[in-house]
Amino acid sequence: MTGLSRDHVPESFDTGAAAYDRLVGANPGYEDHLRISAQRMGLPRNGAGLRLLDAGCGTGLSTAALLSVAPEAEIVAVDGSAGMLAEATAKTWPASVRFVHSRIEDLAAAGVDGPFDGIFAAYLIRNLPDPDAQLQTFRTLLRPGAPLAVHDYSVRDSRVATVVWNAVCWTVIIPAGRLRTGDASLYRYLRRSVMEFDGAAAFRDRLRRNGFSDVDSDTMPGWQRDIVHTFTAVAP
Repeated sequence: MTGLSRDHVPESFDTGAAAYDRLVGANPGYEDHLRISAQRMGLPRNGAGLRLLDAGCGTGLSTAALLSVAPEAEIVAVDGSAGMLAEATAKTWPASVRFVHSRIEDLAAAGVDGPFDGIFAAYLIRNLPDPDAQLQTFRTLLRPGAPLAVHDYSVRDSRVATVVWNAVCWTVIIPAGRLRTGDASLYRYLRRSVMEFDGAAAFRDRLRRNGFSDVDSDTMPGWQRDIVHTFTAVAP
C-alpha cells in the first residue's frame, strides 16, 4: 500500500478534525445511517442499565447515534485522534457519556475494560492493522449474548457500488477534503482503504471466524446502497 498507512490514520485525522462535521454533513444521510446502524443493534429498554462502547467515536456523531437509541445507557466513547476527540468533547453531552483518548488497540492501558452490553464500531475496523485481533478483543469485552454492530463501507461484492464509490471519491470527497484541509492524503487513503476492504460476505465470514454468532448484514438506503453496511453479530 502506498500513501498514508493504517498505523498513522488516528494522527492524520487531527489535521481534518475541525472540518470533519462539515465535510460529512454534505453527505446525504450520513448521520441518519449511523442511527440506522445503532437501531439495528436491537438494544432494549432505551438502554436503561446498559453499558455501551462506542469504538472509534471520532467527533461524536456515532456517539450521538447510540444516544438516540439508548438515551438511558452509560456510553464509553473512545478515539485515537486527539483532534477528533476535542471536537467531540466540545459538544454538549449528558453525564452518562464519557470520552477516552486511546487507540482502540490500547483500551486496557487506557483503563477501559468490560463487560459491555453492546459495542458500536463505525468506520473503524477497516482502518486497523490487525482487524482479527480487534474483533477477538471486542468479543471478550462483550457480555455473553451482547451485540456488536460494525458500520462501514464495503463495495467489493457489487460492481455498481465500486463504480459509484470511485466516482464520488474522485469528483466530490477528495476535492472537498483538499479544499477544506489543504491536504487530500487522508481522503485518497479513504478511497483506497474501502477498495481493499472485505466484501460484505467476506466480512461476515471474518466475524464468524473470530468467534461471533448470529452474524448478519444489511445495507443503507439511497445512493449508498451496497456501499455502506451494518454488520451485526452476537458474542456467544
